Amino acid sequence: MEELAREAGITVRTLRFYRERKLIPPPRREGRIAWYDESHLARLRTIAALLERGHTLSGIAELSEAFDRGRDVGELLGLVEPSEETPVRLTPEELADYFAGQVTPENLEAAMDLGYVGIDGEEIVHVSRRLLDVSAALVREGVPLADVLSAAKRVRAQAEDLAELFTDLVLSHATEHDLQRLRPLAKSVVEAELSLALDRALARKPGE
Repeated sequence: MEELAREAGITVRTLRFYRERKLIPPPRREGRIAWYDESHLARLRTIAALLERGHTLSGIAELSEAFDRGRDVGELLGLVEPSEETPVRLTPEELADYFAGQVTPENLEAAMDLGYVGIDGEEIVHVSRRLLDVSAALVREGVPLADVLSAAKRVRAQAEDLAELFTDLVLSHATEHDLQRLRPLAKSVVEAELSLALDRALARKPGE
């Protein structure tokens, strides 16, 4: 604890107070020894930055709890609208199990470039439970993870175009307030069109 406090530039008393307020996660214990790591130091530095910006300790405690539970911290800060996607926190071993050992440095870099995964201390955070499950299902069906990520990059570009099209359409006839309310309509159109496109693709014979 003394080493962590010194690295963070705070007193041991302050560190104890933060622990009591559950602003930082508990340490890993081995007998009577409590081990802190880089994730604790990163959290303390984040707390210091938020305090400098005028946030209260109560507000920081709420943000810390949200982050630990995988909720969108940006939503609590009022930076973004609530997302429909649920982040997933995984150990590197759990992520490797999801994708049958195909989590190579190259695939991990591609996933990070897409914004699918990020690193938080010793854990990996995947941005979407749905995307994680679908990607893992494709890998189980024999599709290499590298190909899944390559396809995801193309899907991302087309999804961005569709989102821009819907946004422009709504804003030309309504207000920004209506965008979130009408969001389900955009999803329904895309789902229906994709379903029809799959019907056409499956109906075509190979080679035609």
